[in-house]
Amino acid sequence: MTALDDLKAKYLTAVADAGDEAALEAVRLEALGKKGEISLKMRELGGMSPEERSTFGAALNVVKDEIDAALRAKKVALGDAALDARLRTEWLDVTLPARPRPVGTIHPVSQVTEELTAIFADMGFAVAEGPQVESDWYNFDALNIPPEHPARQEHDTFFMNRADGDDRPPHVLRTHTSPVQIRAMLDQGAPIRIICPGRVYRMDMDQTHSPMFHQVEGLVIGKDISMANLKWVLEEFFTAFFGKPVKTRFRASHFPFTEPSAEVDIQCSWVDGQLRIGEGDGWMEVLGSGIVHPKVLRAAGVDPDEWQGFAFGMGIDRMAMLKYGIPDLRAFFESDLRWLRHYGFAALNVPELAGGVA
Repeated sequence: MTALDDLKAKYLTAVADAGDEAALEAVRLEALGKKGEISLKMRELGGMSPEERSTFGAALNVVKDEIDAALRAKKVALGDAALDARLRTEWLDVTLPARPRPVGTIHPVSQVTEELTAIFADMGFAVAEGPQVESDWYNFDALNIPPEHPARQEHDTFFMNRADGDDRPPHVLRTHTSPVQIRAMLDQGAPIRIICPGRVYRMDMDQTHSPMFHQVEGLVIGKDISMANLKWVLEEFFTAFFGKPVKTRFRASHFPFTEPSAEVDIQCSWVDGQLRIGEGDGWMEVLGSGIVHPKVLRAAGVDPDEWQGFAFGMGIDRMAMLKYGIPDLRAFFESDLRWLRHYGFAALNVPELAGGVA
């Protein structure tokens, strides 16, 4: 056996005997390091004749490659052995039940919309929907809103852009869901009992206003509908929504589409900085309402000499703020996961009157 064979056997045995990566690294340095035995042999090639250098150099390279391959294979084997040892101590019983983890939450606006729908459905209201981009006629003219009304100015309403020379009636992002009432009456006639939830748009934004928000309006048309029916419907709604009797107060107001018109306040109080609905001697305005104006009925194809009714409208976002103690309307639209986890609802928490809407 030559000296190179002895050298190879020596280090292959040392590699095989290495019990961990530290020992293996020591063998590598002793054999292939800058001052290792193989490296020192390489330096001897400079003092040999060309023929000896060619023969001895080729044989030395073979020995070097075999030792290097053995080192790499041993390192992989040691890593696999270490992983096996760790896996034997770190184990998971997959037969144990998984920890419950909620997948997403229901946004308060969606939850309150479902709550409103459940309450009004119990009183016989159907849900009507319509387009969010409306013609000037549906959004203003049919609702008895005159051309000089501030709501028809660009500082209050989002008007859709029109190309030069386009003489079609202007279109707007609807400022309320009242156009849905017009469409429903034109389509179904009277009698009718509907609510119209949906997105609406106005040029307004601060802590309690947003350029896009959610609104629900109600409409009842019949033979003998009066303000007394309106008051009963709203008081029943507030009692079911807040889970307690809530007194209401009607204040005379003016809306182009109702006559007479009334702002509706609900009973409330402030205790230690907390708003409490349904108690105390304070009042908070929450919606507008009134008897549908005869001109609105006539525009919707309903004879005001035969039919009459009431309408009301409230902000869904604001009702959510009042019921669930949400202080800032802007947070509704910021997509903050922490906020959603705090104020959101479980996916299966479906509002229904038998089990409560909250």
